[in-house]
Amino acid sequence: MPELPEVETIRRDLDVLIGQKISALDILDAKTASPSAAFLKRALMGKKLLKIERRGKLLIFVFSADQFLLIHLKMTGQLIFQSKKHRIAGGHSLAEGSFEKAVGGKLPNKYTRAIFSFSGGGQLFFNDLRKFGYLKLVNAQELKNILAKNYGPEPLTPEFSLARFQEIIKNRKTKIKAVLLNQKLIAGLGNIYVDEALFAAGIRPTRLASSLKKEELEKLYKAINRLIKKALEYRGTTFSNYVDSRGKKGNFSRFLKVYGRQKEACLVCKTKIVKVKLAGRGTTYCPHCQK
Repeated sequence: MPELPEVETIRRDLDVLIGQKISALDILDAKTASPSAAFLKRALMGKKLLKIERRGKLLIFVFSADQFLLIHLKMTGQLIFQSKKHRIAGGHSLAEGSFEKAVGGKLPNKYTRAIFSFSGGGQLFFNDLRKFGYLKLVNAQELKNILAKNYGPEPLTPEFSLARFQEIIKNRKTKIKAVLLNQKLIAGLGNIYVDEALFAAGIRPTRLASSLKKEELEKLYKAINRLIKKALEYRGTTFSNYVDSRGKKGNFSRFLKVYGRQKEACLVCKTKIVKVKLAGRGTTYCPHCQK
């Protein structure tokens, strides 16, 4: 699943759509759209895209007339924009070798769930292999409620202060990795950056959050912000399933220390990297460097 840096990369690259109007909308899978395919089509036709925002892993397309289209890619979603001047893709890559293979074939294809046509002549395709992603149209008050209920502060923002981070973590009798993955507590972090931040801070992911000392929390807080900032600079991380909004793989993978390196030697101490299942996710760490 694309995490904060990958989704932010998509958001920035899709700025080419700003100022254009929706000229046609085809919802090919009604279950993708909320509150309904008919509602989305009726509400968005002719509306101008004013800007694209993001909260955590959620994309927010801001249209005229108080319309906010929420797009979440979840595990296998893709956004692909094609026009005479642009060919942009972001999200889960289905295969390597070419742009067409990465998006599942010539567009639209069997994975296409919705097609947005814009006044500038291009089309934005929402593809999703496993159908976990969604399109949801809301008004300003509904958006405010969704963000307040489901998304905590995110790294690199004023709201994500050290004091707030310490308040979130302290007294929680839950493993630290599970706390960091909880979007209601901290928005935007996922498996990759949580594993890497815990390694950078020397903290084992199986530790209870309440067991962390003040100095450990400070190290973890700094590691999270440092890693997210660097990942943004390098357009995110890639493995077999992430292609950024230019259809290229992210470049942060060269800096990874533990994620995806199970059974390999730790780059610091040469101990074999361990992989376990934690909070429902594969979790990698160094049993020597992380205490």
